[in-house]
Amino acid sequence: MPVQIVSSARPQIKFGTDGWRGIIADDFTVQNVRYAAQGIANYLLERPEPSVVIGYDCRFSADRFAEEVARVMAAAGIKTYLTNAPSPTQVSSWTILELKASGAVVLTASHNPAQYLGVKYKPEYAGSASPDVVARLEGEIAKVIDADEAHLADYDEAVKSGVIQVVDPRPAYNRQIAKMVDLDAIKAAGLNLLHDPMYGAGAGYITGLLEGGKTAVQEVRAEANPGFGGIHPEPIPKNLESTLALVAAGGFDLAICTDGDADRVGIIDEKGNFVNQLEVYALLMDYLLGVRGQKGPVVRTLTSTTMADRLAEIYGVECHEVPVGFKYVGPLMMETGAVLGGEESGGFGFRGHIPERDGVLAGLYFADMIIRAGKPLSAILAALYEKVGPHAYDRRDVTVPRDGYAELKERVYQDFSADPPRDFLGREVVRTRSDDGLKFY
Repeated sequence: MPVQIVSSARPQIKFGTDGWRGIIADDFTVQNVRYAAQGIANYLLERPEPSVVIGYDCRFSADRFAEEVARVMAAAGIKTYLTNAPSPTQVSSWTILELKASGAVVLTASHNPAQYLGVKYKPEYAGSASPDVVARLEGEIAKVIDADEAHLADYDEAVKSGVIQVVDPRPAYNRQIAKMVDLDAIKAAGLNLLHDPMYGAGAGYITGLLEGGKTAVQEVRAEANPGFGGIHPEPIPKNLESTLALVAAGGFDLAICTDGDADRVGIIDEKGNFVNQLEVYALLMDYLLGVRGQKGPVVRTLTSTTMADRLAEIYGVECHEVPVGFKYVGPLMMETGAVLGGEESGGFGFRGHIPERDGVLAGLYFADMIIRAGKPLSAILAALYEKVGPHAYDRRDVTVPRDGYAELKERVYQDFSADPPRDFLGREVVRTRSDDGLKFY
């Protein structure tokens, strides 16, 4: 029998570039997750015979929060498919299509520090929620908060009745990956690969996909560790020092590094050099268009590489620039039939798959790239620069206190907007974009 949960809290639950995130036991509480789940349930109830996939990553109590979401969905009478183990976000997204579900809720904070957890919602098309869907979800959640209630089913009873069904999403996802890339060719190539899942949900996925052949895959940092070993599970150099050193010592053709929920990728070449995410985008674009012969436009966020624009000229395709977030990239990929979509943070989506980031597939594409080129990744990257000319990239992260963040952000925007620079290092600023942060061209 469903019970009503009542609380005096009045939280603000807002979705960012991909979902709502908060600090565990601060604003990310059981009650607030119930509010979010009830709002999503109310949104889903507008569909005929709604159903939902619920997935989660390896963070502290993510499985328990996932069960709470399942209880809310079951109380609403929504058929609920709960994954049986931590899994990459894109695996939950693919399961939407596999089970013909109405959407998915994923408990993850992706690449954020260990104290964070979050809720992502994936609509029926198995990608990031579009701005329109986000607005609807936030509106429904706000109504639930105003009413100060959510409803829960008994978990064991819901499982017994079949309203909640625990499922293994891995076999269906693996079958889909086998359609996207020639796994048999990679297995037979005799490569030595390293996979660093950064203590995240991608552990076991690449080894499982490539087992049984001449290619060897070694995993590091694959054990469960909700604290992520004191690092942020984002595949950038400062978080990959031990892996970079291991590859630099020799013996590997490629290292694939995936973030906390394995939807983002970091790549290390055979010399132990980090291939930055803008180079990764350009390499994938050159591979898909030039090596695999695919045709069609590409989509990139405004923080991504202008190498894409040069390659678009070379291949005679259109390159679309959108604000940051796959909630902009994914819908435009579907609208235009784009071959590739990607962003500076290491998330890449591919036509024929889902309009969603997939770090596992992106990493496997690099293995295939090396096999098809017949030369090491460092040489492939050098050839790319010969084609597009010199490009440079740097990123600076600034940590600021939560208190006063909004005021600081607004002041920075106002200062730059009021007096924008007219040149950088002798290069003229020809235009400015301010719809998503500030960008100077």
